[in-house]
Formats: sequence, C-alpha cells, structure tokens
Amino acid sequence: MTAAPLSLAASRRPDGTSVLAVTGEIDMSNAGVLDDALTRTTGSVLVDLSGVEYLDSAGLTVLFTHAERIRLVANPLLEPVLTISGLTELVPVEGVADEE
Repeated sequence: MTAAPLSLAASRRPDGTSVLAVTGEIDMSNAGVLDDALTRTTGSVLVDLSGVEYLDSAGLTVLFTHAERIRLVANPLLEPVLTISGLTELVPVEGVADEE
C-alpha cells in the first residue's frame, strides 16, 4: 500500500480567517512541508485535517509547535490520536460533522 501524497491548499474565508486544507498522509517524510506552510501563514489559522488519512508523531510535533495560533478540523480517524497526544487540550478541535 502506497502512502497518499501530502497536499496543502491555502485559502481565506470571507471573514478573513486563514485556512490550510491538508489531505493525504503527514509523516516524518513531509512534516517539514506542513511546518513551512504554517510558518509562512501569519495570524491564526484553521487547519482542516478532514482529508488526512494518517498522522504520525512528526506531524503532531508540527501541530504542537503552532498550537497557540491554530484551530483544527479533524475527521473521526484522527480524533483518538489528537486526544491521546493531549493536543485537544491545547487546540480547539472541531469534528467534520460540526462543519456541515
């Protein structure tokens, strides 16, 4: 089984909120790409992980690094990882169902 390539799409909501939509897998081979994208985005950012199929510790480290200025949208697959890691105690996390 091949890994789903990481894809990032930056946009802005009508209210001015920066959004970074992430799809694919986030692991140690590409976590730096996510970190670079978050570093280049100023202010608070809504990180939409609803299209992420896999998130390892390198990806979690990036999210923790930017925790003070991000909010997350996560799919049910990622919710246990985000909770066990403690990230949900630092970052607001919305489920996909909450966004519909």
